[in-house]
Amino acid sequence: QVQLVESGGGLVQAGGSLRLSCAASGRTFSTYVMGWFRQAPGKEREFVAAISWTGSTNYADSVKGRFTISRDNAKNTVYLQMNNLKPEDTAVYYCAARSGNSPYVLEYNYWGQGTQVTLSS
Repeated sequence: QVQLVESGGGLVQAGGSLRLSCAASGRTFSTYVMGWFRQAPGKEREFVAAISWTGSTNYADSVKGRFTISRDNAKNTVYLQMNNLKPEDTAVYYCAARSGNSPYVLEYNYWGQGTQVTLSS
């Protein structure tokens, strides 16, 4: 069992930056693929980024060049650095985990509660 707790959300102006963190429980964190998803009001949850335990990454086209996913296996934490934020980035951001090593598989077993990111124009 893996428990995930997100933090770092908030209100930010368009063009600004935020860094989300996701702390994971469990001794096998380093063997999990970690992902970030988001859900905007009235929309379905969508994939944002993922990172394998070997450091391979995958990004949604909408965030490429603006967001960076990283992980610190010693701290059982995955990060999402978000730069040049846009109003359409407003959403609840969820951290997710799955066993395996491909950041391109989008089915996840474990989910956090989410953290709200709101952009002001």
